[in-house]
Amino acid sequence: MASAAEQMAANMSWGAFGKATELRARILFTLGLLCVYRLGTYIPVPGIDGIELQRFMEEAATGIGGILSMFTGGALGRMGIFALGIMPYISASIIVQLMTAMIPQLEQLKKEGEQGRKKINQYTRYFTVVLATFQAYGLAVSLQSGGLVTDPGVFFIASCVITLVGGTMFLMWVGEQITQRGIGNGISLIIFVGIVAELPAALAQFFVSGRSGAIGPAVIVGVIVMVVAVMAFVVFMERALRKIHIQYPRRQVGMKVYDGGSSHLPIKVNPAGVIPAIFASSLLLLPTTISTFSGQEAGGFASTMLAYFGPGQPLYLLFFTVMIVFFTYFYTANVAFKSEDVADNLKNQGGFVPGIRPGKRTAEYLDYVVSRLLVLGSAYLAAVCLLPEILRAELAIPFYFGGTSLLIVVSVTMDTIQQIQSHMLAHQYEGLIERSQLRGKRRGAGTTRKGAGAMRKKGSTRR
Repeated sequence: MASAAEQMAANMSWGAFGKATELRARILFTLGLLCVYRLGTYIPVPGIDGIELQRFMEEAATGIGGILSMFTGGALGRMGIFALGIMPYISASIIVQLMTAMIPQLEQLKKEGEQGRKKINQYTRYFTVVLATFQAYGLAVSLQSGGLVTDPGVFFIASCVITLVGGTMFLMWVGEQITQRGIGNGISLIIFVGIVAELPAALAQFFVSGRSGAIGPAVIVGVIVMVVAVMAFVVFMERALRKIHIQYPRRQVGMKVYDGGSSHLPIKVNPAGVIPAIFASSLLLLPTTISTFSGQEAGGFASTMLAYFGPGQPLYLLFFTVMIVFFTYFYTANVAFKSEDVADNLKNQGGFVPGIRPGKRTAEYLDYVVSRLLVLGSAYLAAVCLLPEILRAELAIPFYFGGTSLLIVVSVTMDTIQQIQSHMLAHQYEGLIERSQLRGKRRGAGTTRKGAGAMRKKGSTRR
């Protein structure tokens, strides 16, 4: 039996969407900021030799440079002002969250509520500036040593660092504004738009390779089937739930006694969503960003990094798997699903899991259930991210058909649609409440009129 919310979601129409003015304003605000981001990817950093950069990126597109360009929406390949992308902010968030779990002072600050959260976010921004400055300086020096600069020198390095750090901080602000005033998670949407915007060009290149004979027809059909299968599998796993039965006791209100109700606590198989894959990719790309542009100038270190941590290499796949599993557990326990908070909320509302005492026992039981679910959830994330990567490396297909990009596109699309549906449901519920109030007023007015008419009739009879 479908719930009322599910029935309302199924009956949504464009007419109802047109009446939801707040939702429309949020969507337009999000699209406007994302358009600004896309325009910024085409504004080049001052002093870059465009011809030499294009030649270099064509040679590096089959290596780690293709992944770097994918996560920056092509800005790195054009060396735009957003060439660092949002990755420094993601790396800073990872490090601050790890420090919060290990340092008691930060953990206490996290428990202080909204003020503590603002303080931690401020620390994250400061650390983002530090990481972005370090990466921008290394990138500027690498570009200069690789002969990709028209006027090398101190002024180029200074302008490049200031431009790239400013672009990253602007993207961080854009992501926060989208999350607060728009629709969806701003950081995830920035990465999503970067991938989707470059997808048509990658698709055209893929079919051109098939026409030229570099890729056989069987490989093309196999890749299309793989992409469709991965997308269907991601949708299935992201909607998979483990429902825990919750019982509420009887309660007395005045002279009436209400029977205890029951409900379910839904827990996703993958509560962390796409965040572990983004975190793992960010850490994997961090040490190789500089070595890609340094070329042969950096000596054996750069070649060693690219040899062992290049796409499809054993250490690359091993490190990627370990990071995905780690961040799945870490992000779920610290952000996505806090068992202690859920247990406290159930206890305050009078709910309990049958056979489990409220409070600490409930939190332990939820930890047990979630940890077992995450074995399947982390394995699903690792499989989706790694298996297409292995096939992609063997068959030399574009990065945009890899597991990480498909996971980001499908997951972010589902989360954004879910938020749109939530806003639509809230708008429809408000409309239903207003209608019920109007009907109640009309019924009350009708009853008052009937009562007044009866009083007039009684008065005339007495006369």
